[in-house]
Amino acid sequence: MANVLPYKISVLVFIENAAGEQLLLLRAKQPNLGVWTPIGGKLEMTTGESPFECAVRETAEETGLPISAGDLHLFAMIAEKAYQGETHWLMFLFRCKQPIAAQPPDIAEGRFGFFSREKIKSLPIPETDKAALWPIFDQYRDSFVALKADCARSPIKITVEQITPKV
Repeated sequence: MANVLPYKISVLVFIENAAGEQLLLLRAKQPNLGVWTPIGGKLEMTTGESPFECAVRETAEETGLPISAGDLHLFAMIAEKAYQGETHWLMFLFRCKQPIAAQPPDIAEGRFGFFSREKIKSLPIPETDKAALWPIFDQYRDSFVALKADCARSPIKITVEQITPKV
């Protein structure tokens, strides 16, 4: 029988500045300690928080950028099996349609930076981000895709389950 792992639900929010650079967080805590990722966090499941509510809350908490659900575009849903061998994740990926004016101050979770898409390719980022997250963002940021990623194998196996084209 396979090990039973916890299942967590989270959001990631891709935010740009006016120059089109991505806001990333150099994480000071696990998961993803010491690597650059978009902002995000876990849903408050005990309160019945929706993915959109979580994305709005996390954006305000981590960056100070006040947004509403209407400022967000849900462009992907990814089910990650056995991420780092510890947890299954269901992640909702959002693109914030409202640019952020300035780099936010450091927070307990880490420090921020703005990077071009080209520069992100040379940053220390999680393997799943390199294999799936950024290619998904590049291809589907204006549409929607549902995927699953088997992180228990190397290389990670990514399967597209459904694509909804840009409307």
